[in-house]
Amino acid sequence: MLFIGGLVFALLCVFGSFVASGGVLGPLLASMPFEMLTIMGSAAGIFVMSNSAGALKKLLPDLKSTLKGPRYDKAAYTELLLTLFRFTRLAHAKGNMALEEHVENPAESSIFAQSPAIRDDLETRNLICDYLRLISLNMDDAYQLDEVMARELKKNLTAKLHTAECLTSIADALPALGIVAAVLGVIKTMSAISKPPAILGEMIAGALVGTFLGVLLSYGVVAPLAARMRDVITQDGRYQDIIRIVFVAHLQGNPPQVSAEIGRKDIPPAFMPSFTELDTALSVSQPTMAAAA
Repeated sequence: MLFIGGLVFALLCVFGSFVASGGVLGPLLASMPFEMLTIMGSAAGIFVMSNSAGALKKLLPDLKSTLKGPRYDKAAYTELLLTLFRFTRLAHAKGNMALEEHVENPAESSIFAQSPAIRDDLETRNLICDYLRLISLNMDDAYQLDEVMARELKKNLTAKLHTAECLTSIADALPALGIVAAVLGVIKTMSAISKPPAILGEMIAGALVGTFLGVLLSYGVVAPLAARMRDVITQDGRYQDIIRIVFVAHLQGNPPQVSAEIGRKDIPPAFMPSFTELDTALSVSQPTMAAAA
């Protein structure tokens, strides 16, 4: 909700300073609905023209996730490391073939059952299963796995950032759309050039509202929204990148606990558990794994 708070504060500063300096909101508010219709309506049309139906369906979910903030917190990262530790420990103890029963039927996997949030996160679960399946098929080249996973994660991130990139383009276009609205206002004013100066002054002021709104909406609303969306999506993308790091460390011959620690080091600082926290969680997890086995 920091975005909403910042937006409200910015608007209060803009309009508050205008009123405090002697400005009158009446003409501004009178012209705003029509100028907003011109600017935002044309921006919405441009957005629809430049996107597919699938991309349009992602707009509202992406806006919702942006306002909520990053999906994965410290507890989620810790739980992911625990799950990856359980799988790599099983592979070390019983061989890669022991992974097959878990990846072919993850809904009934005893390891996934210990982490319901990961089991129910289909994108993350499928990513884990896809690459554990390759490992169980004796893909033992760490560098090849690293390259393949990195390409897939980059592809997925690019697709997820599509809405943010589109909003950035809209933000770039809004000042020009504001000028369009202002020019229309000037045309209207010039067609009434015979009217008294007081009326012409109000009409010119109304035309300038278009330029004002175009710039404000661009740099004060849409551009920050696109930047925030890009930041949230990129942060959430680091979550699945931990899977790549742990699996590569596993194929390089590291013990399960070392692989988990290597993965911990790549977690964003705001969500990274300490060494002691992870070590305690792994210690608690091992008796559970033995019982499940």
